[in-house]
Amino acid sequence: MQQHLLNLDTLINLYLVPFGLKVIAAIAIWIIGGILINTLAKVVRRVLTARQLEATLINYAISVTHVVLRILLVMGILEVCGIPTTSFAAMIGAVGVALGVAWSGLLANFAAGIFLVVLRPFKVGDYITAAGQTGTVSDIGLVTTTMTTDNNLRVIIGNNKLFSDNIINFNVNATRRTDLRCQIAYGVNPQEAIARLMERVKAIPNVLETPAPSIVILEFNATGTLLALRIYASTPNFGQVSNDVQNAIAEVCLKQGWPAPATYQVAVPVAQPPQT
Repeated sequence: MQQHLLNLDTLINLYLVPFGLKVIAAIAIWIIGGILINTLAKVVRRVLTARQLEATLINYAISVTHVVLRILLVMGILEVCGIPTTSFAAMIGAVGVALGVAWSGLLANFAAGIFLVVLRPFKVGDYITAAGQTGTVSDIGLVTTTMTTDNNLRVIIGNNKLFSDNIINFNVNATRRTDLRCQIAYGVNPQEAIARLMERVKAIPNVLETPAPSIVILEFNATGTLLALRIYASTPNFGQVSNDVQNAIAEVCLKQGWPAPATYQVAVPVAQPPQT
């Protein structure tokens, strides 16, 4: 009986008490470490926000900070519990390599997303053409960017494809130029057509006086005279001005009794980009 009591006392003093203390220490470290990590994340967020960085970049930084510090916290707890972390670190490295190979496309999109946020070729609310799509950027995520097209379709594009393609941002510059070509038939004096069109174009609301609108003769062809109209407008009013110029061409031709001209846009979308 005495021997059993001695064995129980040895078990408690040599094994259970030290193990219990390690468990308590691990719980305390986890709780205190979690509080410190959350506090540090809030400080980092305040600092980055004060520097007026992009919201998506701030979220990236906070997420990375949480992940790195949590891994270090777990490794510290394992050290306290007497578990060697060398094998644990090697296991993390092996898992990282395996995930990198399996998720190479996903990681490429993630890296491209970081570059999009840092380099800022566009921001949320901009009207862009990229990866074969034209629309308003509604969200820049970790691996994808979401756009809303002119016909109200949601398009989700991988950041890597978006970043590797040419990007046209229609909202960066304060003004834009609408380039229209107008085919005037034979029998119409081109100088008279230019004067009539210029008079009507200048009466269109939101047409800028500087740079001044211009109408020039591009060529004489088998159909008649090809005119080029170059009209400037502020970016928010570009769609309205572009449409009104086309209507003005048809209106002048009808009023003067000229044959109906052929008009077409040159390399710019007709749709009205949203105001920002």
